[in-house]
Order: sequence, then structure tokens, then C-alpha cells
Amino acid sequence: MKRRSILIIAASIGSGHIKAAEAVSDELKIQYPDASIEIVDFTKWKISWATAFMKACYLFMLRFIPNLYDLMYRFTGGKSGGISVQSLISAITSADIASLVKKYQPDVILCTHPFPAGAASWRKKRHPNEFLFSTVITDYSVHQMWIYKNVDCYFVAREAMKTDLITAGLPAENVWVTGIPVKAGFHQAADKAEVLSDLGLEAGIPTVLIMGGGLGLGGMEYTLKTLGKIETKLQLIVIAGRNEELKRRMEESSKDCRHSVCVLGFTQRVRDYMMAADLLISKPGALTITEALSAELPMVLHEPIPGPETENAVYIARLGAAVWVNKESRLEEELKNIFASQEKLTEMRKREHLIKRPLAAKEIAEILSRELENFIN
Repeated sequence: MKRRSILIIAASIGSGHIKAAEAVSDELKIQYPDASIEIVDFTKWKISWATAFMKACYLFMLRFIPNLYDLMYRFTGGKSGGISVQSLISAITSADIASLVKKYQPDVILCTHPFPAGAASWRKKRHPNEFLFSTVITDYSVHQMWIYKNVDCYFVAREAMKTDLITAGLPAENVWVTGIPVKAGFHQAADKAEVLSDLGLEAGIPTVLIMGGGLGLGGMEYTLKTLGKIETKLQLIVIAGRNEELKRRMEESSKDCRHSVCVLGFTQRVRDYMMAADLLISKPGALTITEALSAELPMVLHEPIPGPETENAVYIARLGAAVWVNKESRLEEELKNIFASQEKLTEMRKREHLIKRPLAAKEIAEILSRELENFIN
């Protein structure tokens, strides 16, 4: 049998799209131990100058004019506005996807971000039998920028998203409700006392994990200041991601905090810190939420990136797995209520146990394996 080639195309806009790609890649290596499986970041300048430029614009907007990003999200969410932008992105990245196809000769292309999905859709339209085209939607809602009618396999987080895609014209048999893929470690049992000891943390004290995604966003300084007003003795872990300036500021702010504070930059040990924590306070990025669900870690969600993250927070809070703080001024009150009793934390853990889908990556790999053989044969 021919050695299979699988190309996973992600985008390092934040860390979630890459992490989802890595989770599926790990499982595909089990399905196809002899296959060539590559993950490509479509926003690298040497891969696609167009998407690299769009990434730079996106990060600029998030930092300086987030309301403009919100307007663009709403505009592209409409069918006419979205399709216009999709067509533009597909056209200007057509040469980039052609180069990747020539280099890797993939049997499967799996996209975890709308930018490469648009490019792959352009290629698939012109060469329908060249590769199996699949997409993982890494949010808890469907936006127009994700929708391409020639996708062979869509993987989504929940049933309502499948309904949305069917309404948009996708065949029901091309859409699977799997959950969002995260690495296997997040749902594997761990001895909490051992994890705490390994991380240099004290047992018996409520541990709060503060995150803002790979970019270190999400009102983390305000969160630290607010936690400083909580009289219950806590130990705090702050993960600032790749935001070195934020890390420096958090280290400075932690000196005035009444609680013990450990400030970290980018780390590969997020799973361990989630296993050690009793509560996560974060912006509602879909991958962070899914990792916390898999680890059954209760969440307080606030300070979203406008658009998809607000929708993520509303959905997860409605299921009872998180507290959604949509006004900064309410954060202190919500935290005091949580630490006044264990009941809220216990209830959130129960809800997470019921709704989590920790084997999404494995399920996606198995479906792709089956669909690829059908596609080739």
C-alpha cells in the first residue's frame, strides 16, 4: 500500500489552532505509523505572505482597536460580507496552497483555521480528486468564514453547529460531531498531591490558574488585582504565554499581592497546572475551555476577544460548566461567592464530567482513516 501523506494546515493566531492540529496529528500517527504527517503554520511569511500580513493586522487590532475587530467579525459573519472576504482570501492564497500540494503531495488536507481552509477550498474546487479535504472548526459556534461547501469532512464541537452547516448547504453525512480535539494528557487521571509537589505548590490551599491564551490576553492584570482582595488564602499561578511584557508586569504586580504567586511565560506544562488547580480564570478561547473541560477544571470566563470567544463563554456557562463574567466590575463578587463555599466548584465539575468529549482527537483520526480509504478506493 502506498505510504499515506497527511498535511495539517493551522495558523499561529494564538495557540489554539496549532494545539488542535497537534492533538489530531498525535492520533493520526497511531492510525498511520508509517505515514508522512506534517503540520504547517499557514501564517508564516515563507509559507504565505498574505496570511502573515493578515495575522499582523489581527494582532494589531486586538491590541489597539478591538472594537474594529468586532465590527469585522460581524461583517464577515453575514453571508454577503463573509463570502466576499472568503473569495478574496482564497484567491490571494491560491499560489501558496499550490506550493504546499506540490511539496507534500497530500492524500488528506486537514485545516484548523479558516485561512488555510479557504485556500484548500480553492484548490479542491479545481482539483476535486486530488485530496480528501477536511476541517476542524476550533470554536463552539459556526461563523461564515468557516463554511466551504466542498469540504469532505467537517468536525464540529456540538450538534447545533452541525445543524448550522446543514442549513448552509452541507450534506449531513459530511459533518461529524466529535468535540474539539485536545491532547490525550488532559483527560488522563493524575495524583493531585504528586502534581502539586512536582510543581513546587502547597497542598491544602485553593489553587487558582490565571491564563490569557498563547498571546497573554484577557485582563490578567485586573484578575490578579481582584484576587488580591479575596481574604481566603490562595496560591496563584499566572501563565502569560509568549507575552514577555505582560510577564514582566505581572511579576511586578505580584509583589504587592497578599497571596503566593508564581508567574510563568510560555510553558509546555499547561496540563500539569490544570491538574493542580481548583479554578481557572481565563478569556474564553475554545481550546483553553476544551482543555479545562477535559481536566474537569471549573472556570471563570471573562474579557473575551470580541466575537467567537463571547459565543464560547455564553454556551459553556449555559451548560453550567463555567461562570461567565460579562462585566469586569462583577469579577470580585463572583470570586467571593465561589470561595465562600465548595458547592459551586463541585457543581461545575459535575457538569464538566457530563459534557466533556476528551477523545475528540482520536475520533477525528479514526473517521479520517476510514474516509480516506473510501476516498482513494
